[in-house]
Amino acid sequence: MRVPPCGLYRTLAKIGDIDANRLVYLHDHGNPGPGLYVPESWTGNRAKFAPRGMTLPPTFDARSLQSLPREGYYRVTSGFFCCAKKCVKFETDAFVQLGYNGAGKALVFVPELSPSGITVGERGSLVDDASFGKLAALNVHEPATDQLSLPRGIVVH
Repeated sequence: MRVPPCGLYRTLAKIGDIDANRLVYLHDHGNPGPGLYVPESWTGNRAKFAPRGMTLPPTFDARSLQSLPREGYYRVTSGFFCCAKKCVKFETDAFVQLGYNGAGKALVFVPELSPSGITVGERGSLVDDASFGKLAALNVHEPATDQLSLPRGIVVH
């Protein structure tokens, strides 16, 4: 069985108990083996995946998964519309957030500058997969979740 690398995928066919057209996270190693995890909630427009997944069945076919770009912040490299109806236009060099719904369909959120900093709403625009080629991932620092909690002003290197 060929197992794709860890990452976000959309199921293209039913895999075990998981229906087609579902957002999943594939973890290609672990105990008892490679498995799929489904989202159980969203925070900050990012999926939070269930701690327990389903191991891949012996009949698993990697062609039943479509790889998806990671969730996060992007720069629009070439302007595009959300869909054929042209409801929302994303301009070149715009700062956007890419996320997904439970069906693995891409959503683009537009951050806004407010008096307290950059905020991102919870309403995004569905976009076609062709939009992925018009987005460049940005490297935004994310603190590790296992960092020590220290009083303000103390820096640990």
